[in-house]
Amino acid sequence: MFDNLTKRLSDSFKSLQGKSKLSEENVRDAIREVRRALLEADVAIDVIKVFLEQVQKEAIGLKVREGLNPSQEFIKLVESELTKVIGSTNESLQLNTQPPAVVMVAGLQGAGKTTSVAKLALYLKEREKKKVLMVSADVYRPAAIEQLRVLSEQVGVDFFASTINQSPERIVQEAKSYAQKQFYDVLLIDTAGRLHVDEQMMSEIKVLQRTAKPIETLFVVDSMTGQDAAHTAKSFADALPLTGVILTKTDGDARGGAALSVRHITGKPIKFLGVGEKVDELEPFHPDRIVSRLLGMGDVLSLVEEISRKVDHKKAQQSAKKMAKGQFDLSDMRDQLLQMEQMGGMESLMGKLPGMGQIPDSVKNQILGGAQTKQMVAIINSMTTKERTHIKLIKGSRKSRIANGSGTNVQAVNKLLKQFEKMQKQMKKMGGSKMKKMMAQMNQMQESGQSPAGMPDLSKITNGLSGNGGGNKFPF
Repeated sequence: MFDNLTKRLSDSFKSLQGKSKLSEENVRDAIREVRRALLEADVAIDVIKVFLEQVQKEAIGLKVREGLNPSQEFIKLVESELTKVIGSTNESLQLNTQPPAVVMVAGLQGAGKTTSVAKLALYLKEREKKKVLMVSADVYRPAAIEQLRVLSEQVGVDFFASTINQSPERIVQEAKSYAQKQFYDVLLIDTAGRLHVDEQMMSEIKVLQRTAKPIETLFVVDSMTGQDAAHTAKSFADALPLTGVILTKTDGDARGGAALSVRHITGKPIKFLGVGEKVDELEPFHPDRIVSRLLGMGDVLSLVEEISRKVDHKKAQQSAKKMAKGQFDLSDMRDQLLQMEQMGGMESLMGKLPGMGQIPDSVKNQILGGAQTKQMVAIINSMTTKERTHIKLIKGSRKSRIANGSGTNVQAVNKLLKQFEKMQKQMKKMGGSKMKKMMAQMNQMQESGQSPAGMPDLSKITNGLSGNGGGNKFPF
């Protein structure tokens, strides 16, 4: 996410490295580089101007606090001002009203509107514990209603049936009446998309607005269209009481221009980010965390939340106990690999760790191979239960059978077995008492809302990646 911008910003701070103080000249040089980085990221000119004027005003004569150097102090200032530009704090959905709380979602064709409705439904169901009903008022796009119905089955949320022969207004009226009678907490309305914001689209949505009386009206925009996304959202916000924006396809957006421009141009907050194609890949927008990632500091808070939500804690506890007893086997290794995939794989996890932006792509590709994880799981699945617990049995003909069954080769099987043997040796070196002590620490972390049992100590990982021994928040 926003990889190009992260790299360019990191490069722009290098001019301050080795400087003993922040002078007007070296601050000006750094600001010029930041400006270039933002222009390349397709951030709106107005946003860049306001942001840099504020940074320059605050930077001149800025005192460097104890424990920081000028480069770090300037980065801290950029972090603070950039966070203000994109919204300061997370703004969640306001659903405090007499049920059902109506949320209307609009957007242009191709922005990912209908999928975002399904993602939002799953989010409200799982994280907010709401009883949700979805309805499609899109009677123009072929199969739009059917698409939402299929998605409703995927996310396990109720769907109110409608047809293309009904008017959008009537569909909304009937869906709202049904939601009231059946005591739903939230009604999500998917509206018709257009190729561009036009008079017909606005006229229809205004009618639906009066009919549904939504407490939230969200506009879905494609992050990859850069500052155009912000201007499209503004056109919509000028015509209707927009309450927020869902920014989609951020996983494929290396620039980040839309994320940095939307709030300033529209005056409306980004409430959610679409971070992948899967129905569970919708994240609340936290400006401070996004800026932290942009500046190469990672996003450990989001990582911990994701681990807490997606890791099977019971299995993690069982794996830790087996490790302590020296009974960790290939089935346990497979479970850990699958849990990692559940969280988006190593690429997603590493992207939230400080310092990853500075690791060369060649090294990243070796670490972050999702295909490697799938291959390892396939190899383990091709083994018998006995082979997973007694790897010494796996010789000659067995290796050939496992390779054929997993669609790999004997070399890949040998590589997996060597990796597993290394893990076992490390566990034996730790010894039972050390492992029990680590388990106790993990349990304590889990109870305090940090990393759950069975996962690594994030502070040690981040310190190691930043290469600064843990005495500095910044990896620069």
